[in-house]
Amino acid sequence: MPELPEVEVVRRGLATWVAGRTVADVQVLHPRAVRRQPAGAADFTARLTGTTLGTAQRRGKYLWVPLAGTGVGFSLIGHLGMSGQLLVQDPSVPDETHLRVRLRFADGGRELRFVDQRTFGGLAVEEAEDGDPEGTPVSIAHIARDPLDPRFDDAAFVAALRAKRTTVKRALLDQTLISGVGNIYADEALWRSRLHYDRPTATLTRPQALLLLANARDVMSAALAVGGTSFDSLYVNVNGESGYFSRDLDAYGREQEPCRRCGTPIRRAAWMNRSSYFCPRCQRVPRARSEG
Repeated sequence: MPELPEVEVVRRGLATWVAGRTVADVQVLHPRAVRRQPAGAADFTARLTGTTLGTAQRRGKYLWVPLAGTGVGFSLIGHLGMSGQLLVQDPSVPDETHLRVRLRFADGGRELRFVDQRTFGGLAVEEAEDGDPEGTPVSIAHIARDPLDPRFDDAAFVAALRAKRTTVKRALLDQTLISGVGNIYADEALWRSRLHYDRPTATLTRPQALLLLANARDVMSAALAVGGTSFDSLYVNVNGESGYFSRDLDAYGREQEPCRRCGTPIRRAAWMNRSSYFCPRCQRVPRARSEG
């Protein structure tokens, strides 16, 4: 599933290619793609047609594009799910196999296509949280800021992390505590911090918590610089290009490969219907807890 760096790459592409353009026509080719629109596909189409798209915004893994011409505070909100893609394509390009929604623009130029093989993602037109100066849509107002957000409060995060009665990887994936961090970048940040994924948050010192945050921020910034992490064709930017950070991963996906710090083979453990990758020497298993 795309995480913060991948979604930020898409946001930047949308800001470049669709901001300021007026929607002339909307086609919903699969109703599941707009299932979050309470009144259905016809309402989604009616609310978008004739509006002008603003500059795309992001909160964690969610995107939204403010809409002019809809009244105050409405936005097109999107989540990529596991396989969603927002592509800016020339109208002459043949339709993708899993094309779900198409937006054509009044200028006749490149159109915006939502492609989603597994249909776990989706689009909707939604009103902003009342009084929110950033126009954050209601459904995502509860999601915490992410480490790359200039308004992220490091001290508040560290205090909340250490106060939680959970384990450190669970906390990193808690989108009400810190957003945008998924399985890949959690494993990478933990490896850099020499912390086992099952370490209780209450046992972290303040310096350890600050180091973990810094490493999460650094690894996601590094991934963003090379377009994110692509393991297959399901994640691409708006121009259909893959990211290259998979070449630089230190833990995730490297089972039985030598740890780049100590040479010990990286292990993979089943964890919450996913996998956790870690170095058994650098990231010691917490006492009285199992590796799985």
